[in-house]
Amino acid sequence: MPRKITASLFISLDGVVEAPDQWHFPYFNDEMGATVDAGLTTADVMLFGRRTYDSFAGAWPGREAAGGEDAGFAKKLGDMRKIVFSRGRLAPEWRKTEQARGEVAEVAAALKGEPGGDIALSGSVSVVRQLLAAGLLDELHLLVHPVAVRRGMRLFDEGEPSIPLRLLMSRTFTTGVLHLVYGPDTAPPTGGYEEAVATLGE
Repeated sequence: MPRKITASLFISLDGVVEAPDQWHFPYFNDEMGATVDAGLTTADVMLFGRRTYDSFAGAWPGREAAGGEDAGFAKKLGDMRKIVFSRGRLAPEWRKTEQARGEVAEVAAALKGEPGGDIALSGSVSVVRQLLAAGLLDELHLLVHPVAVRRGMRLFDEGEPSIPLRLLMSRTFTTGVLHLVYGPDTAPPTGGYEEAVATLGE
């Protein structure tokens, strides 16, 4: 059975995914913690863009060493194979890190054909966009926060063609955060204005 690629993102109501550290934490609770942890349960590889990797590598090794409440999660991240897409040379100090050899779609397709657990992403918006465009992302997990950030990079940029998605699961946290899981829609709905008007009399 092919490995599954899943991506998880904190996202605001107006689609912003940049700098979640500035708006995400007021909405973090046990429900979200369990969801984030579960997203890595079946994975043994993580894919990163350079910016997200630098952020993770600058924080999680120290948290593991500190032995605090999040040390277990930090160890889980440290023990996973981490593949980083970067135009510049990478000299990683975080264990089990390697620089990708090839473009995103090429590397991801090869990984899906190898034996092993699932492949996960957290953040890394540029990589997520490329996987979606290539039809290689199996699940897109969006944790939609009930706040309009009103500035910053959004998940979906301007471009063609559109990317149809199918809702696989939805859940509402007590904080008002929505956990939405989407997969590729291979048979999206069709129709136009005339078809829509025809349904009004039904």
